[in-house]
Amino acid sequence: MRLSAPRIAPLDLDRLDADQQAALAPVRDGRLGVLNIFRTLAHAPKALTAFLGWGSYILSRRNALPPRERELAILRTGFACGAGYEWTQHVPIGLDAGLNEAEILAIKQGPDEPSWSAIDRAILTACDELTRDFHVSDATWAALAPLGEKARMDLVMTVGQYSQVSMMLNSFGVQLDPGQTLDPDLDRR
Repeated sequence: MRLSAPRIAPLDLDRLDADQQAALAPVRDGRLGVLNIFRTLAHAPKALTAFLGWGSYILSRRNALPPRERELAILRTGFACGAGYEWTQHVPIGLDAGLNEAEILAIKQGPDEPSWSAIDRAILTACDELTRDFHVSDATWAALAPLGEKARMDLVMTVGQYSQVSMMLNSFGVQLDPGQTLDPDLDRR
């Protein structure tokens, strides 16, 4: 986490205006309640609505990346961006999508960790290149070829989405939701 307190406090759900209520309607059924990220972004309800539309594509089956590989990319992007909130939210999602505990730990080490398959290494390398250079190198693009053209596009779009999410979380100071614990490797205050 970059900040120990929010710069923009999550909205009180009992004090929402009509636009904020409408923007939060799609995320109100969550088993965890309305997450701090959404309660914070609801300060800009039209932006939240657009954000949820694009995010639902990234997290859907319309994204050509298989769920495990998508979560591998999201977690590496969140870690590279120092987004403790994002990491905390997506570790359980990654585990549900097929990543194991050892892989979760290895994501922090990056593509040079020796246990990765060639395609996992290529995905992690692409994440690092995109968050560092904003470009996938020719060598990495070629290594990603087994994914197919659309999945390579969706990988770039997924990393772009979660880089943006990480920027918002870090800059707005979105704090963990109740019951969550920050990974000590992401305590960057």
